[in-house]
Amino acid sequence: MPITISLDPALHDLDPIHRMLAGTYWSPGIRRDVVAEALRNSITAVAIDDATGATVGLARVVTDRATFAWLCDVFVDERFRGQGIAKRMLEELERHPSLAGVRRWCLATRDAHGLYAKYGYQPVPEGRWMERQGPKDAWQDPVARA
Repeated sequence: MPITISLDPALHDLDPIHRMLAGTYWSPGIRRDVVAEALRNSITAVAIDDATGATVGLARVVTDRATFAWLCDVFVDERFRGQGIAKRMLEELERHPSLAGVRRWCLATRDAHGLYAKYGYQPVPEGRWMERQGPKDAWQDPVARA
């Protein structure tokens, strides 16, 4: 199936992106308005099925465009996995002119270490990074919290 990868934010189809993100392990039940705001403030690559025009994947980068980039929300619809779509989205993002000189990239993954290692990502030494999570009621649909 031919798939187009685009960096054009005008091609965001919020409904399928929200539906897919709300079903992930890292943002279960995320609200639609939160996804929309995240997309507006990020550099994104979307995968579009040429046959139907449907959005079938997304990869998002949060960045200051100089020193730091966080690769996040990388997903491909289950029906389209195994076709190299995630790889193509990552490659398009790496070619984005605003990301070419970024000093440090990071990401977090539970299950795709092999994919990201192919792009030069390495495990961070234990104890070096820290995180703080905000309250779920700030981003998650109340129904998902029940």
